[in-house]
Amino acid sequence: MKEKILVLDFGGQYNQLIARRVREHHVYAEIKPYNKVSVDEIKAEGYKGIIFTGGPNSVYESTSPRCDAEILNIGVPILGICYGSQLMAYLAGGEVGSAENSSEYGKTDLEVSENVLFKDIPTKSVCWMSHTDFIKNAPEGFDVIATTAKCPVASMCDSKRNLYGVQFHPEVTHTEYGKQMLYNFLFEVCKCSGDWKMENFVENSIEEYSKKLSGKKVLLALSGGVDSSVAAVLLHKAIGKNLTCVFVDHGLLRKDEGDFVERTFGEQFGMNLIRVNAEDRFLDKLKGVTDPEKKRKIIGEEFIRVFEDEAKKIGKVDVLVQGTIYPDVIESGKGDSAVIKSHHNVGGLPDVISFDEIVEPLRDLFKDEVRETGTKLGIPYELVWRQPFPGPGLAVRIIGEITKEKLDTLREADAIFREEIANAKLEKETNQYFAVLTDLRSVGVMGDARTYGYTVALRAVTTDDFMTAEWTRLPYEALEKASSRITNEVKDITRVVYDITSKPPATVEWE
Repeated sequence: MKEKILVLDFGGQYNQLIARRVREHHVYAEIKPYNKVSVDEIKAEGYKGIIFTGGPNSVYESTSPRCDAEILNIGVPILGICYGSQLMAYLAGGEVGSAENSSEYGKTDLEVSENVLFKDIPTKSVCWMSHTDFIKNAPEGFDVIATTAKCPVASMCDSKRNLYGVQFHPEVTHTEYGKQMLYNFLFEVCKCSGDWKMENFVENSIEEYSKKLSGKKVLLALSGGVDSSVAAVLLHKAIGKNLTCVFVDHGLLRKDEGDFVERTFGEQFGMNLIRVNAEDRFLDKLKGVTDPEKKRKIIGEEFIRVFEDEAKKIGKVDVLVQGTIYPDVIESGKGDSAVIKSHHNVGGLPDVISFDEIVEPLRDLFKDEVRETGTKLGIPYELVWRQPFPGPGLAVRIIGEITKEKLDTLREADAIFREEIANAKLEKETNQYFAVLTDLRSVGVMGDARTYGYTVALRAVTTDDFMTAEWTRLPYEALEKASSRITNEVKDITRVVYDITSKPPATVEWE
């Protein structure tokens, strides 16, 4: 049995980031909602450790999530983070309180005592706080091992039961030694060996699906993006010719992308590939639609309908494969979390589909893990590291109604922006960059004539997990060149602006 850590989800905003940080230490982490797993089930799984995540403001609210207090006594090390720390104190008989002058948000000075959790960490450092409630008094048997100016119990531990709580967030980069703290918990407290590597994931997945899907006809939804591409090669190695990849060219792709996808997978990898040119079908469904959520739902459903049609042509199909990854699941709503937007692989699926089974081999991976998997599978660098592209395509990069004319306009503007990023050798300075066609029209001047055209917004972000993102500080010279070319070479565009909004409060995509 592989060693693993349970991230017990109480509804906080950084829950998936915690799991990702654990995996960075080559320890497998899986997330389960607090109300979907019992103490007996946790014991049966043989976890090396448990992490309580953040959550609502107060453990005393009637609707606040709580788990069985018996979990503290099962002999498995536990690390409580923020709300998780308060919940641990509450379950163990400590006192949690709320006071306006005790709340802390942002970077905070932290002072720690000598403890295994803080091994190789200076006595004073900076951590990231985000709380209103705080632990007034640690429970009996717990020692206070860290404080801040406003938080008397910034960290506590019961060394006999291997229970640890931190009021701050070690998983975010703003906590100066957060990575070391998690390392100490995993290797010093939980005694993990760090044996989970992407090579193992690839080998185990190929072995799993070669058995699970043996003798079955499998249809894979290939968009040509990184996620579905990696899923395609993974499944191709597992079941070979039993896999049929259906590439739906919905007319919402970037410039020349359809031909690139067909050439790469049909010729280079030798897969069974069917290209469906369905632009008219999708545009007809999207006619007059302006609401972004409705666009996503329509595109998600039409994808399935196209697959169903193709499945009928090739005979009985047992399994549909999708390139869903962890952030798709997260942002489409998980447990008590809020829905940010529907992804066509998750929330956009219709209620009834005519496949016996859906397989999502990358569902538990973050984007960087997907890319690493692609590299291990031998997929060329230029494909593994190509720009992320949403399943609904340019439909969520055109504000307002989608038309063929708008798509062609955006395709040209986006291609120019990407060309100028490449010309300036800035590809590695930003993680995602693209153009958005807004529904704003404004007056322009070309030659001696007055024009009236669209405004294009350029977007570039820097991120390591796509859960949060900073806008990229691109050089003015590159932006100027892109703007000049777009307004001169693309018809109907009179103005170019640059989006300097981070995530949050914005999302990476505009819709």
